Amino acid sequence: MAAWAPCRRWGWAAVSFGRHQGLTASLARKPLRAWWLSACRQKTSLSFLNRQDLPNLAYKRLKGKTPGIIFIPGYLSNMNGNKAVAVEEFCKSLGHAFIRFDYSGVGSSDGNLAESSVGRWRKDVLSILDDLAEGPQILVGSSLGGWLMLHAAIARPEKVIALIGIATAADGVVTQFHSLPVEMKKEIEMKGEWSLPSKYNNEGYYRIPYSFIKEAEHHCLLHSPIPVTCPVRLLHGMKDEIVPWQRSLQVADRLVSPDVDVILRKHSDHRMKERADIHLLICTIDDLIDKLSTMVP
Repeated sequence: MAAWAPCRRWGWAAVSFGRHQGLTASLARKPLRAWWLSACRQKTSLSFLNRQDLPNLAYKRLKGKTPGIIFIPGYLSNMNGNKAVAVEEFCKSLGHAFIRFDYSGVGSSDGNLAESSVGRWRKDVLSILDDLAEGPQILVGSSLGGWLMLHAAIARPEKVIALIGIATAADGVVTQFHSLPVEMKKEIEMKGEWSLPSKYNNEGYYRIPYSFIKEAEHHCLLHSPIPVTCPVRLLHGMKDEIVPWQRSLQVADRLVSPDVDVILRKHSDHRMKERADIHLLICTIDDLIDKLSTMVP
């Protein structure tokens, strides 16, 4: 049975699905750190990961202590979002390693967006883990990045030691598509494209190829137990109009890990990029680093 722990100061509630129940108290104690108030930001240089027979990936990396942190962006998002930059600044303040990157076909990375798929982007995440990351890693995945972080943890259990999902969109595009009326699904199949309304795109909608949806079906996880055993924290806004907050509860229920918390913010939307949202994210990372530090050589 899930244990709810409300916190009026933050306007969120934590739901623990395992034995770990110290997160709420820990976050409530943590003040804003100097990294948040600092106006001076050091810049990390843009680099490229060269891969044989695959597009080169643009990334920015900080070297430092383990566990390292890797930020995995959402659908069509690049490495320069508020959350990714804020996590980088926090990692600088602690001296921890950090990596942010662009998927192939997105941002500064090479590749053709029209050829992108969940499977290709899964390979991108694994390339970052295998070729750039040193030592144990905490993965922070936003939206579709939360789906991919689960796949990475399944594929590299020896390297991924904790996960933090932000509006985790596990099986997202597939679930949305299959919830449409039959006539609309047939129309999308005939046109070869789904115009999905979104206020986060300049056009007012995302053009999602039908081939992207069909390929994504091969990477769905919620139909069976998710074999991830490391600590997992799932943050979600209850005003999310793209990925319902109940999705994080579904993911938590499917995870086999005994250490899973779901944290819901009542007034946050899908992006969770407001100051309080980012503060919660940073505190969650800080809490996991504290928890794992004694376990990491």
